[in-house]
Amino acid sequence: MDSSEQEKVDGDIGVEKKKDKTANGYGGDGGEPKGTASSADQDSGDFYDVEIEKSNGEKEEKPLQESKEESTSISSKTEEFNDKEITINSPKIYCNARNHYLPAIKSQAHLPKPDPPATPRVERSQSLSIAETMPSIGKYISDRSSSFSAAIVRRLSSWKEDNGDLVVKNDSLNLEVTEFHIPGVKVIVKLKSEAERLGLDLKGRISFFTRSNCRDCTAVRHFFREKGLIYVEINIDVFPKREKELIERTGSSQVPQIFFNEKWYGGLTALNELRNSGEMQVKLREMVGERCPEGAPPIPVYGLDDEEEEDDALLETVRSLRKTLPIQDRLIKMKMVKNCFSGVDLVEGIMDHLDRGRKKSVITAKLMAQKHFFHHVFGENEFEEGNHFYRFLEHEPFIMGCFNYRSSTNDSEPKPASFLADRLSKLMFAILEAYTSDDRLHVNYSGIDRSEEFRRYLNVARDLQRVNMKLLSPNERLALFLNLHNAMAIHAVISIGHPEGVLDKRAFFNEFLYLVGGYPYSLNIILNGTLRRNRTSPYSFFRPFSKGDRRLELAPPKLNPLIHFGLCNGTRSSPAVRFFTADGVESELRCAAKEYFQRGAIQFNMEKRTVYLTRIIKWYNEDFGTEKDILKWVMKYLDSTQSGLLAHLLADDGHINIMYQDYDWS
Repeated sequence: MDSSEQEKVDGDIGVEKKKDKTANGYGGDGGEPKGTASSADQDSGDFYDVEIEKSNGEKEEKPLQESKEESTSISSKTEEFNDKEITINSPKIYCNARNHYLPAIKSQAHLPKPDPPATPRVERSQSLSIAETMPSIGKYISDRSSSFSAAIVRRLSSWKEDNGDLVVKNDSLNLEVTEFHIPGVKVIVKLKSEAERLGLDLKGRISFFTRSNCRDCTAVRHFFREKGLIYVEINIDVFPKREKELIERTGSSQVPQIFFNEKWYGGLTALNELRNSGEMQVKLREMVGERCPEGAPPIPVYGLDDEEEEDDALLETVRSLRKTLPIQDRLIKMKMVKNCFSGVDLVEGIMDHLDRGRKKSVITAKLMAQKHFFHHVFGENEFEEGNHFYRFLEHEPFIMGCFNYRSSTNDSEPKPASFLADRLSKLMFAILEAYTSDDRLHVNYSGIDRSEEFRRYLNVARDLQRVNMKLLSPNERLALFLNLHNAMAIHAVISIGHPEGVLDKRAFFNEFLYLVGGYPYSLNIILNGTLRRNRTSPYSFFRPFSKGDRRLELAPPKLNPLIHFGLCNGTRSSPAVRFFTADGVESELRCAAKEYFQRGAIQFNMEKRTVYLTRIIKWYNEDFGTEKDILKWVMKYLDSTQSGLLAHLLADDGHINIMYQDYDWS
């Protein structure tokens, strides 16, 4: 710590120093610097601080001079010690030791001034060893640390009493840590939990059953977090087999249900009664003061899959075809196509394996294509017998870039698309509740990566490889693609990190792929190809889908511009991360837009008649209409203050300047 930083700290903890410069830059003018002594030194008169600094180079020895000033000044002294020179000037000492502050006693004016002690010259041969000086250095460091800590405590206490500039920041992801920001000093204090403050020795277990996206469950979770009580949450959307246990213990599947050890206490209403009774510590000591017995709800077991997989009925035939078909590279339409086979060979292979006629074998081949075991090499048809060529899904050139692909395709029976969409949303809701801040603007990616919820989400993502997306309703597809985009963004940050440059953005938005329904999807394809109905992305001239791409069949019937406020890409300027339900996706998108604009996506300068809009609207202006239409459209999603300002600008039909805010990619 250099002298300027030390002076700043001393100023913050109430130590006042007077510093004057002479011609040489360091001398004092004999004034009386004021100081604050620690409680241990209050009987020794006034104090001030002395700073020790390094001296640059060798200096000539200066003779000892007696001061002719009053007793408020201290005589300068020069010593040569082991090739080191120590120059003592009131109120500072400069030497080539490490920078420290030493308490120095100011002489009393009413006492006679003593003669300066004789300072023997220390020769090189008489120099003291480092070992002899270490005890005094250690004592100094210990004394100084105690004084400094006491000064900080006194300063904090005085600021708390005077309501000064004491800023207390609670980390929503760790409620046991509080930060105090003081000018020049940063103190991090770990708060005691409720049990520690009340002197409770809780040896038992608090556990409760929950579901994802449940307000009452969120209230119970926040209550225990605020109290600093350790609990076990059993989310039956994450662990579906635990629902049966919940019904057996309580006679109902309603949540939340709270257990203290093996005793069922009730839901949110019972918890509120306990809190309002004023006897919470007594009840807690009674219910969880003893070790948890075996009859309590067990802690969820992580790393085990409790969902059974069923092999596809056609899997045995497909495995046989993978081994027997003549799969090879072919030149087709002046293009080299790798690892393909002909439709004729496929039909004959099915006939030989199943001992069926040609007609039934063609039907079987079409069923395999519908389940996405293979595709036409150019996407021209599902399956037709003749001179057409196909390729197994695991041989597609994009397959190795898919992050939900694990060395082989998922050959189990495809689960219903509606079930997977619902399962994905519930798992991601559980992740939001456990690993994001209350405003969803801060995400604990490392915690998500290690969580059981994310591991199970990856299993669901793998189940999407051959799902039939056409069976979903328009609202179900809209909610699924919104949720999939935001879940992929979280997965991309965990796997490849935040995009920092142009190449990183390309990898993040275009090359991070999922295999969904037999086809590859990136963040760019989901947004611009599917949700925006195959429109070009900003600063691009090419559409995501070519003519005849089967992924176009999954695009919504009409473009909804609100999608831009429901999609999060992991950057500071993007909307907060959220997930959607199929039943309420339209209303949830409207809430997302209102939240985004109220968070600063629109600002006003009434003097210059200027409106500052989020740059998202500029990038996708064709989705919102003309600039005047944009302002009228935006007004529906503003609060009363914002809408009043905008209505005032629109009322007089004058010219309104529209500018766009900078986008923060960090």
